[in-house]
Amino acid sequence: MINVLIAEDHDLIRGALIALLSEERDIRVVKEVARGDDIVPAVIESSPDVAVLDIGLPGIDGLEAAGLIRALKEPPPVLILTGVGSQGNFQRAMAAEVRGFLVKDAPAHRLVDAIRAIARGERVIDVELADDLLEPEINTNPLTSREISVLSAMAAGESAGAVRRRLGLSAHTVRNYLAAAQMKTGARTGEEAVRIAADNGWLKDG
Repeated sequence: MINVLIAEDHDLIRGALIALLSEERDIRVVKEVARGDDIVPAVIESSPDVAVLDIGLPGIDGLEAAGLIRALKEPPPVLILTGVGSQGNFQRAMAAEVRGFLVKDAPAHRLVDAIRAIARGERVIDVELADDLLEPEINTNPLTSREISVLSAMAAGESAGAVRRRLGLSAHTVRNYLAAAQMKTGARTGEEAVRIAADNGWLKDG
């Protein structure tokens, strides 16, 4: 029996994953968490054979948690399951020595197969995704110069008022730029958009 921990903050997605895995005779979900900072205590408590982690979690993200798991005395292998296959996230995942990296829109059987393979000590990386993300970048920055300016100001710790004054923009316009940046990066918050953009080197273009 392969014991699995699932970290996913969206209740519907987490429930769907648990329902999917419960159909497999050799896989059992022994722990589920919705926050990144609950992952390490849950791993210590439940001793899973495989930890399936989303990246965008409250508290700390799944990739930071993967690094903390690696520091444990007997760390379980980690499978990152993400909706945002960005180059920065992929590189961080490799740096954290995760054993698997899949996007959420992969067929269900690939997740099940990946869990089994990782439990056997194998590594499972979406080959097409990895090829795309490791190709030399030409000009893949999806952000406009204004969106980069807003995110760069946030990264530097400037207040919303300071951003508006320095860029000569209204509060409504700043919110629009931020919303557009979140959509393009796949982020759910402005802070997450800043992190994703920084990880991909997109803020250097501003």
